[in-house]
Order: sequence, then structure tokens, then C-alpha cells
Amino acid sequence: MQKDRMVTNRALILFLPLFLLAATARADVLIGVGAPLSGAQAAVGQQILKGVQLAVEDLNASGGLNGEKILVVSGDDLADPKQGGVIAKKLISDGVKFVIGHATSNVSLDASELYQEKNILMISPSAINPKLTERGLWNVFRVASRDDHQAAVAAGYIKDHFDNKKIAFAHDRSNSGQMLADATRKKIGLLGLREILFEGVSISEKDFSPLIAKLKAQQADLLYWGGSYLEAGLLIKQMREQGLKTVLMSGDMIASDEVALIAGPGAEGTVMTFPLPARTRPEAKDLVKKLESKTIESDSYLLNAYASVQVLADAARKIKSTDTKKIAEELRSGTNFKTVIGEISFDKQGDRSRSDYTIFTWKKSGEKILFSVVE
Repeated sequence: MQKDRMVTNRALILFLPLFLLAATARADVLIGVGAPLSGAQAAVGQQILKGVQLAVEDLNASGGLNGEKILVVSGDDLADPKQGGVIAKKLISDGVKFVIGHATSNVSLDASELYQEKNILMISPSAINPKLTERGLWNVFRVASRDDHQAAVAAGYIKDHFDNKKIAFAHDRSNSGQMLADATRKKIGLLGLREILFEGVSISEKDFSPLIAKLKAQQADLLYWGGSYLEAGLLIKQMREQGLKTVLMSGDMIASDEVALIAGPGAEGTVMTFPLPARTRPEAKDLVKKLESKTIESDSYLLNAYASVQVLADAARKIKSTDTKKIAEELRSGTNFKTVIGEISFDKQGDRSRSDYTIFTWKKSGEKILFSVVE
């Protein structure tokens, strides 16, 4: 009996390291998603979360991240910096190594500093404020192009189509909205144009009558709006209801079909800077087909989020490690990463090396008013 017990114990001792090794091989890598999953910006946040979930599902089906299964944990930051700090601390407490997010620049700026302290790498699919990558943080990257890149494209369009016209600017006083409006205002100034109005309104404003009265008094031909798609839709609707034909132009913050749903027929002619639609790229063909089979819209932020996970996984595979600092070094090395939105490489700041902004306009397509590339 004693001999049997000794044999059993020896077997357990021999088996234990193998068991621990197997457990380690199956250890989960946690990817966090910080985004507005409810509230005014929920459409963008839900796209990002879905994009990450789909990418992780595909990665796990092909062996995970260097053999480790990936789990997704998420937090609803409401696009609010204070709530963003709460969510960042939650994701840190959850034990995430990577964060895809945050969606908005104002949340990303503060959250990224918390992540840096805990050696967490962050890739934003949508934050566009130049300051995000200009602070020298080792852990911050983005697959969206910067505000000042689209401001230059917008200014060129304004010069070509509204030279010697009356140009007004308004923003929602958010970090992203004001930054974009101000950057575009400065860019048109370099081209010899001057604005007749630069106005801030309360964030989530619902009544734009005071602003519209000023636009009427100034007889503005173009209003450049720095703010979200919800307010853009309301602003267009109210301008048309009050007989104002001023063209509204904005950036990628209004890239939503809901603009026309809110504004109605008056949305026709609205102009926007936005990257070429990722869903039309040959690299996205298989994923778009898969999404269609599941009746999921292949929105650009969904594809940006999917691409963010692809970049992360590809870098980890190349260096055979999930060490966040080593992955950050690989991302900044100039390597081209193949993704569903095309090849991506990053500069030393963590910005995409290539910007692909172009001009879109809303026009009638069948029974709907949709945005499409200006021919």
C-alpha cells in the first residue's frame, strides 16, 4: 500500500509540470474595448465593439494570439472623459493587456495616460485629435487619420468651391469638434480665405435657432460644423425649416446614415471629409460578404476596429511575443501590416503613415439619401 502511494505521488509530481505548462498555453489574453455603447455616440461605439468581437472570433478560430485564446471585455465610456477614466480603471482591473479604443479623442487623451502607467497598449480606431499621438506616449496608436489631415483636404475643397463666398464655422465645444473646426479654419486662412463667423454651441445642443439667426444675418454660403452626426442632422433640419440654404460641411464625425434620417430631404448637398469606404477595398471583400450573410452593416468604424486587432495580432506573431512594449516597437518599425482596410504602417508617433481622406456628399439614391464619394 505504501509502495502504491509512493508510485501515485511520483506520477502526480511528474504530471504537475505538464499540467501547469498546458494551463499556461491555454491562458487567456484580454483585449479591452473602451467606447460609447449607449448615449448619443452609441452607433460608433457599437460598431467598434462588433468589429473587435468579429476579429477576435476569427483569430481564436485560427489558433488565437500566439496560441493563446483571446477574450474581449468592454466598458461603456459614454464618450465622456470622466466616465472614460472610470472605464479605463475597470479595464485595468480586469487585467487587459491591450485596448481597442477609445472612440473619441477627449476620452482617449486621458485614458491613454492611465494605460501607459500599467504597460497597456492602446489602438484607437477613430480618435482623430493630433494631440493624442503628439505627447510622446509609447503605448498609443491609431488607425484613423488625424484631424489636421482631413482639415487640409476640407480646405482644398472649400477653396475650389467657395472662393469669394461667405464661410462660417461652428463647433460643439468638444475637444474633437473644436479641434477640427479650428484646424480647418486655419487651413483656409493659409489659402487666403477668411471666415465670417466662428461660433461655439453647447455640446448636445438641440435648438440651433440662435446660430441660424447669425447665419441668416451674415448670409453664409457654407457652414463648417465641428461636431457629431446627431447635431449635424438637427442643425440641417432646422436650417431648412427656417428657409436657410447654407451648405453644411463637416468631417468624419458625421459619417452616419442617420444624418439624412434626422435632417430629411434637406440633407442633400451636405459635404464631408471621410476616408474612402473600407468596405469597397478588395482586402475587405471576404469580411464584407461574411457580414452580409449575418445581416451586419460593414460600417467603416467596424472595419477600422477589425483592422486594429489584425495589426496587433500580426505584430505579436512577427515578434513571437505578447509583450506590449515589444509590440509597440514593432508597430513603430515601419512594417506594413495587411488588414481589411488595406496595408497600414505607423510613423514614430503612432500615426498612420498614409492618410486616405476624400470628399463625400449626401445625395439621393433610390428612396434614400446616402453619402458617396464626390466624382
